[in-house]
Amino acid sequence: MNRAPITATTRKLSPSATTRPIQLSVARESLISAVQLTKSYRRGKSAVPVLSGIDLDIELGKCTAIIGKSGSGKSTLLHLLGTLDAPDSGEIWFQNERLDKWSARRKDEFRNTLVGMIFQFYHLLPELTMLENVLVPRMIRHGIIGYWRHRAEYTRRATELLELVGLGHRMQHKPNQLSGGEMQRTAIARALIAEPALLLADEPTGNLDSESGREVIESLLKLKQQRQLTIVMVTHDENVAAIADRVIALVDGQIEVRR
Repeated sequence: MNRAPITATTRKLSPSATTRPIQLSVARESLISAVQLTKSYRRGKSAVPVLSGIDLDIELGKCTAIIGKSGSGKSTLLHLLGTLDAPDSGEIWFQNERLDKWSARRKDEFRNTLVGMIFQFYHLLPELTMLENVLVPRMIRHGIIGYWRHRAEYTRRATELLELVGLGHRMQHKPNQLSGGEMQRTAIARALIAEPALLLADEPTGNLDSESGREVIESLLKLKQQRQLTIVMVTHDENVAAIADRVIALVDGQIEVRR
């Protein structure tokens, strides 16, 4: 694949990274791409193909919805893009970097700094407040000493995010005091605490009623517009997919562009 040089702002994975920095550019159309991506899973002695030669470009600053029947490979594709799983063959590019060839350590850095993830289940820690739940990724990444050194800055950032998703009045509440929609919006804030370039959302409204789901989608759209966030969202709900800039379907392991 021909990858033109990138000349815009550089973001390093971390001071400890030994490979060259990832570069982000507002001038490029594609943030992350898949080229002839395949993936199968073993069932007994048989291999069950899930993805069969996927070609996909995710546009910078856009929301892309992936739809399809249960078992069509939607979540598998999302996990491959987020390096939570590895393809059997094919390539994954993050702008001009061959993502699937990176070391495990560098993939960890990628997930910790440039990707935010939201799942159908909120995975909030019940003993922590909403503010503390949003801060957890920073605590894990920087350790106790590093976290306390920058605690005021991180707390300010977490507070801004909770206010942005409409939960400024809920920061000191715990998960059992919130609705499903409020917990999912907290999970969105947590996914964005590291200021990622890419947000991957796997059925973000799957466990919610229609009103709560609408609030979550409105929060995602606000974030996309205000922060020029690139979003890839897996959903089975056509109404949710309708808000995306682009809709693709997975059919028999292949991409079908809807719009």
